[in-house]
Amino acid sequence: MKMMQDTLNMFAFLAAELTVLFLLISYLVGVLQEYIPPRKIQRILSGRNGRGYLVAGFLGAITPFCSCSTIPFLKGLLRARAGFGTMMVFLFASPLLNPVIIGLFAVTFGLQVTLFYFVMAMGVSVVAGYLLEKLGFEQFVKPEAYIEPLSKGCGAVCAGQAAAPISKWRRIWQATWKDFKKVLPYLIGGIALGSMIYGFMPTELVARLANDSNPFAIPVAAVIGIPLYIRAEAVIPLSAALAAKGMGLGAVMALIIGSAGASLTEVILLKSIFKNTMIVAFLAVIIAMAVSAGVLYTWLF
Repeated sequence: MKMMQDTLNMFAFLAAELTVLFLLISYLVGVLQEYIPPRKIQRILSGRNGRGYLVAGFLGAITPFCSCSTIPFLKGLLRARAGFGTMMVFLFASPLLNPVIIGLFAVTFGLQVTLFYFVMAMGVSVVAGYLLEKLGFEQFVKPEAYIEPLSKGCGAVCAGQAAAPISKWRRIWQATWKDFKKVLPYLIGGIALGSMIYGFMPTELVARLANDSNPFAIPVAAVIGIPLYIRAEAVIPLSAALAAKGMGLGAVMALIIGSAGASLTEVILLKSIFKNTMIVAFLAVIIAMAVSAGVLYTWLF
């Protein structure tokens, strides 16, 4: 009975806290995107100067994309002839550093862990994007990825006509609420799973298999995160429950980066853009980032 009560209490607490947080952050991002629309982002990333890599990382950090929803935007960057290195930085950074993840990280694990995560994800994304460009990996982009599809018409908005006479702020809220409804099943599922783990999983089992003394805990967590494809809204409450049960924060860090940074679904979508060599390089960067972040965190803290 006590385990069930603990599970229900944890579920209620996380559901209330993360719902408010998601809505608040998503609305603020919507306001920001009013002033930095996608076409402007594409224009900024089309530059080929060294500063563009860092700009791409920070632009990725303000776009609330998951690993799969980054793909359509990546195609737009390709057709806008953005620099290859900056595109790759954006591809790596956007799902890992979006405001929802950073906000959930801060609330769940504290500012110190959040800062470490941000610096690692941003740093590896920038370095990887720069190296992939310098090593000539642009040759592994499929030629058809640069071709603009034929327009089938897009209605009054494309013709320059105004949409419904609705205030900007109400429209942003409606978009926020629509996004929230899309992620709600993932959010509730992750909270429910995390709450059940918190309430029912034996602490001794987690402590024995996934604590910091197990040398295989971090790489295993990094690798299994990718096929799981747990959205950030779900993986962070799940990871918090695992950490509460004794899982080392290094392994938690690796699990979050692996699951948020890549997925089997994303790999399938990337095959329409990249050749296999580039896809292997992409997965290698995500796994290396996850493992290095987990190991470094364990060593530093």
